[in-house]
Amino acid sequence: MDYEQATDGIRVRVQPHFSLSDSNPEDGVYVFSYEIEMENQGDTSAQLLFRHWKIHDSIGDDTEVDGEGVVGMKPLLQPGESHVYKSFCVLQSPVGYMEGYYTFARPDGERFRVSVPRFKLNGPLVIPNPIQTETPEDDAQWMN
Repeated sequence: MDYEQATDGIRVRVQPHFSLSDSNPEDGVYVFSYEIEMENQGDTSAQLLFRHWKIHDSIGDDTEVDGEGVVGMKPLLQPGESHVYKSFCVLQSPVGYMEGYYTFARPDGERFRVSVPRFKLNGPLVIPNPIQTETPEDDAQWMN
């Protein structure tokens, strides 16, 4: 599922994915990757300076992350240009969400926030093994 939102001429599109190969549900480790594309649909260049994330884990943990750029980069987007990057987060449960914003700057120094739409992080449904209280012989009685 894609999530998309435009703010002040910058369109942000997010595609989250559950990464089974990097996760370990038995230990409460659920890894989610996401790809983000940001496109400058405006008439003026804009440079991404900072990111701010709120990461919600369904077990009740909320984490906020602030930092410069994205994956070590501060892309400068000319009108019509886009930038794509991939990253990930780790939750302790199979369900959560992320949302946040980027701080961009225009050539005249004006800074503005670009919203990143809330996107769901949905991993596998894990059903614990039921406790068996009956023996196989008991099951046979019910089948007769």
